Amino acid sequence: MKLTFIEEPDLEFGNGSRHIDPRSGINNYGPADLSHAGVRTIQIGIVGTKEAIDGVKAWLDRCREPIAPKESPLSHLYLPFPGFHTSVGFRSTIIWNGRLERTLDKRALENIATLSPLQAVQKGVELYEAELRTLDEEPNCDVIIVCRPDDLPEREEPKTNPDRPWEQPRAASIGFDFHELLKARSLSGSRPIQIIRRETWDPTYKPKGRDRRRQQDEATKAWNLHTALYYKAGGVPWRMTRHVRDLTTCYVGVAFYRSTDNETLQTSVAQVFNERGDGVIVRGAQATQSKDDRQPHLTGDDAKDLLEQSLARYRIEHKTAPARVMLHKTSSFTPEELEGFRAAAEAERLAMLELVWIPREDSPRLFRQGEQTTLRGTLLSLTDTRHLLYTRGSVPFYRTYPGMYVPSALPFRLVDVQSSAAEIATELLALSKMNWNATQLDGRVPITLRTADSIGRILKHLGPNERPAPRYAYYM
Repeated sequence: MKLTFIEEPDLEFGNGSRHIDPRSGINNYGPADLSHAGVRTIQIGIVGTKEAIDGVKAWLDRCREPIAPKESPLSHLYLPFPGFHTSVGFRSTIIWNGRLERTLDKRALENIATLSPLQAVQKGVELYEAELRTLDEEPNCDVIIVCRPDDLPEREEPKTNPDRPWEQPRAASIGFDFHELLKARSLSGSRPIQIIRRETWDPTYKPKGRDRRRQQDEATKAWNLHTALYYKAGGVPWRMTRHVRDLTTCYVGVAFYRSTDNETLQTSVAQVFNERGDGVIVRGAQATQSKDDRQPHLTGDDAKDLLEQSLARYRIEHKTAPARVMLHKTSSFTPEELEGFRAAAEAERLAMLELVWIPREDSPRLFRQGEQTTLRGTLLSLTDTRHLLYTRGSVPFYRTYPGMYVPSALPFRLVDVQSSAAEIATELLALSKMNWNATQLDGRVPITLRTADSIGRILKHLGPNERPAPRYAYYM
């Protein structure tokens, strides 16, 4: 057993500048693509009731100017929003016009709330989908903001076990989530969508029942929403750093999900990233659940095909091939899978293929003396291959633990690697910050698997012959 502390890895921002924190980096240096993208104008469309559209536009206008942070001595955790303006922060501006606004009938949405949860979700998606199709015919639109209905049920239960999403749900009926289903229906469009809740733009609104959740301060809401809009409009807010001596790396996440009819077995999905954070979606083959370990697995041929598809998509997107592939998988590797992945690496002439199993959980926990939780970056090595990394925990830069609950470590197992555990842990810490839906630096799961999971929840609503949108921006 060995304990190691991994220093917080840098991210890259404007003109090659570096910082460990996304918000501080944007604030000080601008976005990573500033040097070649310059000032960016983001033209948005909006779908919602007239009240919601007016409210969102008023709040976006408010966000053009600086927003003070939450009153707190934790000045690095609660950073002011600099304003979404061409001279500060993202060095960008948001514009809209009446042609890109689609107004929904408030009475029709109120009538939906009287239906059963399943019917309400499906009917709500139909209303929004019709307006999204109309907007898709309009030119000069980068991102569409969808104002979520206030009283629509969050989802139709039941849900699968979030830690084992491939397992049979607890009941025979199918669960539908408005966010996931609308995202799936929007994949055929030419623009990504951003779903926004009323509590984001209306501080007086109090959600009912179980929809009530801990609210972020206004500056944090502005940071998170505008980061997502910037990325979805084609921008690069920040990227991972790479030394000139490092191999060009492609990161692949492989996770599993069950179809909505529960008839087909698990299907694999891969998410491909490079150091820039560009995501490419690849839908894999059908998988089977092993009787031995109760985990989903691929055949050797399907594993080979999945990695070859991933690398082919990478070459199309980036006009080059990577020298190294780091593959993260949520289930263990069978001998057949190992043989398939290695055969693909050999066929593609990869200089290096590294395979890491990232289980959903592991039992060991660490505790510090005193009131503070374990430090983010703490690496516990139980054996040469079995490790736990605290991607959540007390953050020295923030001078506190920013979470609500006792953090659990991210387990990872070295299956076939040439890098050391510390080097892989450093990559995992960096990948945990490549999330453009949030600007806090302490995400628990690397973006490879976070994205693969979220993609699976959306792709399950597509038919087997429907081609998914290739960019990650459509799924986040």
